[in-house]
Amino acid sequence: MSIWKVQLFETNFGEEECAAAEAVVRSGWVTMGERVAEFERNFGKLLGAEGTCVATANCTASLHMAMLALGVDRGDEVVIPALTFVADANVVRMVGAQPVLADCASLDDWNVCAESIERRLSPRTKAVMVLHFAGFPCDMDPIVALCRKRGLALVEDVAHAPGASVGGRACGTFGDVSCFSFFSNKNLSVGEGGMVVARDRALYERLRGLRSHGMTTLTLDRHQGRAVTYDVLAPGLNYRMDEIRAAIGLVQLAKLESGNERRGDLTARYRARLAGSPVRMPFAAQPSGAVSAYHILPVLLPEGCDRLAVIEALKTRGVQASIHYPPFWSFSGYRGSFRAEDTPVAARISERELTLPLYPTMSDEQVDYVTDALLEALA
Repeated sequence: MSIWKVQLFETNFGEEECAAAEAVVRSGWVTMGERVAEFERNFGKLLGAEGTCVATANCTASLHMAMLALGVDRGDEVVIPALTFVADANVVRMVGAQPVLADCASLDDWNVCAESIERRLSPRTKAVMVLHFAGFPCDMDPIVALCRKRGLALVEDVAHAPGASVGGRACGTFGDVSCFSFFSNKNLSVGEGGMVVARDRALYERLRGLRSHGMTTLTLDRHQGRAVTYDVLAPGLNYRMDEIRAAIGLVQLAKLESGNERRGDLTARYRARLAGSPVRMPFAAQPSGAVSAYHILPVLLPEGCDRLAVIEALKTRGVQASIHYPPFWSFSGYRGSFRAEDTPVAARISERELTLPLYPTMSDEQVDYVTDALLEALA
């Protein structure tokens, strides 16, 4: 039994997901097959980019594949957001390159921007990675223009933003390679899973090979008699998605638009309830034509506030809270690699950020309960 009256997230699962998973088990074919292919096609339709999607085991696998497909190597630098999940830095390090942190645009816009990226470029920069933090899109046109001008590859980390768009164009279609997450707390959840999206055919074929050992045919091809053996065109990995997760993903995909809309309504209620309080909500202003996916509900606590005490006070009321994200320079594995003073806006945000509950099945009354508990904790 949960200790929380309002937990940070809940999966938006029902009988349809159960039936979809059961149908796969009963089919006798559970490794990557027709359902994965259907999930890729339908996800491509969502983006308006059919024939570009490769389903993967998780978003970190997608990001790693992106680095390999783009040829990021030892001695290269990749500019990444200072405010992001550690996977963005990890995959850069795993290919022998150096992650370089770009600052948040402002205390209201927690995304990177073209100006903060440009300040961190060097002759060794090979690629730029952006994250649409909390589901709020980056101002992409200036970023795309900068990367084209400097001849840099662009990777979109779209883990927070399936269904988000800027100017009618889906997030995940701006980058040379774009990476999505279907982790348990994500807007489209399958437990563990991801998608990598290629801008052109050559990258798409490279990513497909990387996903499955560099092999020219799959186990399903041989099972169905379409092939007897296979060639290996280049070294690859096993980053495949299975049929059970793809089947759940197909159901979740149908729920994504309505789920994002509900998240938006709840975010608006949070904003109204916290207006005039010491708590600040970011992204009050967004790029022209931006549509958010409203993945998480981040707030900025007052300066000098004891965040751990607030989290503990919320816990006593049965409200779960979290932090997105601890800064890189606080991690043992990265200590000495980064300095807070290089990204001062992100440093200030990291010290004061608090993530409150948000999920499509959350009620208006639960939002009111959370905001009342937060303001009482601050008082």
